[in-house]
Parts: sequence; C-alpha cells; structure tokens
Amino acid sequence: MIYNQKVESMKKGEMEKLQLERLKNLVHTVYEKVPFYKKKFDDAGVKPGDIRTLEDISKLPFTTKGEMRETYPYGLLACDLDNIVEIHTSSGTTGTPVVAGYTENDRSLWSEVMARCLAMTGADKTDTIQNAYGYGLFTGGLGVHHGAGPLGATVIPISSGNTKKQLQYMQDFRSTILTYTPSYSLFMAEVAGETGLDFRTLNLKAGIFGAEPWSDNMRVEIEKKLNLKAFDIYGLTEIIGPGVSCECEVQNGLHINEDFFYPEIINPETGEVLPEGEKGELVFTTLGREGTPLIRYRTRDITWLFREKCSCGRTTVKMHRLLGRNDDMLILKGVNVFPSQIENILMKIENTEPHYQIIIDRKSSHLDNVELQVEVEESFFSDETKDLEIIRKKIHNEMKQQLGISLNIKLVEPKTIERSMGKARRVIDKRDLPKAGEK
Repeated sequence: MIYNQKVESMKKGEMEKLQLERLKNLVHTVYEKVPFYKKKFDDAGVKPGDIRTLEDISKLPFTTKGEMRETYPYGLLACDLDNIVEIHTSSGTTGTPVVAGYTENDRSLWSEVMARCLAMTGADKTDTIQNAYGYGLFTGGLGVHHGAGPLGATVIPISSGNTKKQLQYMQDFRSTILTYTPSYSLFMAEVAGETGLDFRTLNLKAGIFGAEPWSDNMRVEIEKKLNLKAFDIYGLTEIIGPGVSCECEVQNGLHINEDFFYPEIINPETGEVLPEGEKGELVFTTLGREGTPLIRYRTRDITWLFREKCSCGRTTVKMHRLLGRNDDMLILKGVNVFPSQIENILMKIENTEPHYQIIIDRKSSHLDNVELQVEVEESFFSDETKDLEIIRKKIHNEMKQQLGISLNIKLVEPKTIERSMGKARRVIDKRDLPKAGEK
C-alpha cells in the first residue's frame, strides 16, 4: 500500500518544482526570522533572492550539530515559542543536546511521513504495532506513535526494556509489527530462546528497525530468528525524528520523503556536492518544518543516493543503507573501516553468535592494539580447543581478505558481551588520546 500516492509516485520534474517552491519559501523565512541564519547567509554573501534553481542550494552554508548546540535552547526557532507544541532533544551524552521544536503543523508533517514509512513495510489498520522505541525526549517512540494514528493501526506503547514482558505482550496482544533497534531484537531473540518461546508461533510479520547502522547479514539473522521481514528506517532528531526514509517491500534502499527533506551527498572533507551514485556524507534541508527548520544539515552519515524504477510504485529517490558515521569510522593500520563492515563478515561465519565488540587500546606511544571479541556458540567451549582455533583463523582470514586488516581475534562465551536495550556499543576506545587543542 502507498499511503500518499500523489506525492510518493510523483514524476521527477513535478517533485523538483515542488522542492524549489518550498526551498525558496524556506530561505526567505529563516533569513527573516532566525538571526543565526541571517548572519550565516550574510557571512557567505548570499541572499534569499539568489536561490533560483535547486542547484543554487549549494550557495547556502552548511549547518552542523556543534552550531545547533551553541544555539541551545531556542536560538533556531523560526516561530514564536507560543506556537511550539512539542519539544524533543538528542541524548546530549557528548555535550549540550540539540533541540527540535514542533508546531502543530510540524507534528502533522511528522505523522504524515511516519505513516508513509509504516505503510512501506505493509502496515495498515489491521495491524498491532508493538512499539519498543523509547518514549520521551528521544524521538523514536513518539515518532512511530504519531505515524500509526493516521493508518488506524493499534499501538502498544510499551517503550524499551523489560524484555520478558515484551515477549509476553507479543503473545497476549498478537502483535504483528515490532519497532526497535536491530541489536535489541537479537537480544530479544536470545531471551526468547531461554524461555522456550518459538517466534514461529507468533503473529509477527514485520520488524521496523533503526537508530543504528546494521548490515544485510544482520538482517538475515534477525529474519531467521524472529520469523519476520526486517525493514530499515532512518531519521534523526535534528530533521524530524524517524520518518525521513524507509525501505519498502523490495528492501533495496530507503525511499526518502524528499518533498519534505531535500537530500544531498557531499565530500566530507571539501563540502563539494557529489553526483548521484557517489558515496559521501548525507546532508538534509527541511522543506516543511516551521519550528526549527534547518539549512543543509550535515548528518555525518555515510551513504549514497540513487534512483531506480521500484516495483513498489514509488518514484522518490533512495538512499543506500548507512555504512556508518564519519565519527564511527575506524582507521586500523591505515585502512578506513566501519563497524558495519566487520559485522557483515561476522554474520556469514558459522558457529558465531551475532554479538561482537571492537576494543582499541594503546600499549605504547605509537601502536594501537585492536581486539575483536566475538561470541561463539556454547557447544564450542569444550576440551577441543582446535575447533575454536579453526573459527578464530576463519575470522582472521576473512577480515584480512575482505577488508585488508589483521585483527587480534578473541573468541568468548555466549552472553559475555554486554547487551543493550537501545543502541549497541560496538566500539570501546580505551586510548588516552589528547583532546582537541591539547598537545
């Protein structure tokens, strides 16, 4: 089902006309109402009237998360505070949180794009959505909740945690769709195994997983263990929350709701706009937000854009599933590697569990020690250490062959690596490195 046939199946030329109209309105609004943007535009020597084509967006300055933190709490509002009906923030674990303010129209926009995303996965009014994303300042829980309303679907707002109750409610309320992080879904499958619950006895048909990068091979693992079809969804607090893009039943890229979120891919080093199909950093401009609209926000997420004739009938541009974030990328012995690439290899190796962690330490002033801890099936921890050595060598060789890196592989027993109710912590960096500005 396509939720908004007119927009989601719009011809490219018509979409671009709509985007340009909204972009022109946006730049005039922020220039007049947001001092932060007026100063940025003036410093860049650009005026709203300079934006005559979509390509002219490259004349506009970027916005960064650091700048959003500097404007905390209300420095980016483009309307009176009286018109803000809802506020969300990022976690703020690494500094001052960023603030997203929603007007009533923004909340309606959010409901619209989330309803589109839910419909992409096959959701409709007959479904019961068990929503295990966190409710509160985090946008995940309420984002799904807002989108389920227009569809007429039933929502179980269970939020995150309490895994045994999650499993019980799946049975009691005959949940058909699950929403949470992919790593938590695997933990849920692990707990189900301990309690004797067979997912094949449930009514589940789809899982909508986001908030962290995950690989295609993890998808295979999730679909096998939870007996459902696993879909990737993308969003971020700064732009709207979940609902920016989502996979359809084809599961080949995420359709971007580009009538509201104009995407670009740039070279993260130079800021140069890259052609369609080239990998780089994802940038978004909000074309419909009233509360906290953003111009060319640098997400730090690495992906690429592409257009194809999709059998689902949607014509919107797609983004490839995230490879990772600029700040997640590891440089291991001169090779750039994302944790998702390591994950993709591990998921193909038999007798390992879908839980791993990368630990980086500096044993001397020059050399980093990188240890990859991987959980192995319980049956392999016996007196036959040669079986473990075979697996260890297999992992080592695959990493060397496919990524060109040599890692110290440590095989650990099941449940050794800490589980998370939210985003998985894949990398632990124990190096005592100088902070910015220090020598």
